[in-house]
Amino acid sequence: MIINELIFLVQTSVISIAALAALYLGKEALVAFICLVCIMANLLIIKQTMLFGFNATCADAFTIGATLGLNLLQEYFGRTITRKTIWINFFLLIFYAIMSQIHLAYVPSVADSAHDSFKAILGFMPRIVVASFTVYLIAQMVDYLVYGFLKHICVDRFLIARNYGSMMVSQLVDTILFSFLGLYGIVDNIGEIIVVSYFIKVVAIGIASPFVALSRIIIKK
Repeated sequence: MIINELIFLVQTSVISIAALAALYLGKEALVAFICLVCIMANLLIIKQTMLFGFNATCADAFTIGATLGLNLLQEYFGRTITRKTIWINFFLLIFYAIMSQIHLAYVPSVADSAHDSFKAILGFMPRIVVASFTVYLIAQMVDYLVYGFLKHICVDRFLIARNYGSMMVSQLVDTILFSFLGLYGIVDNIGEIIVVSYFIKVVAIGIASPFVALSRIIIKK
């Protein structure tokens, strides 16, 4: 359905624009944006849709947005705050997972009508949760290292290309690791899952990367 592809374009664009707005507000806002987007990705990942003729989740744009935010953070505020943000984000994701399970542990009253909905959204399989958080940490560290390396050898040139390259590598790592750690033995064709998931992330990266050019204007102002 073409409507889903249009929504995907709008979603990715809005997240990218929000990353630039956070950059304009300063490094604290950008750190908060990265953490919020990662929590939203884990919260909204269970909804599935059809994109480009394939079954996909609705959360890939959030993953790309978080990586875009990290690249902007490293570009303009340095490697130290970027590395610290990765660990802050990891801590908050663990906190979110624990609090969501405590929330589900409450016995609902007879008047409650929301518990089953919360259970469907927050009641992830433990394997999926562990795989998601572990892969997140590894993929973001890969992006941090690759982007830092590209920035060093390019001497601060080719901003869009550096962003595109680091995200392509980190999201390939993310897709492969999560597919095997979280989905192996659950889905029929793990290879197809990897190819489809990575293809959709590549499309999202292609939509998000040009927005990075605007970051130079924002920083100058």
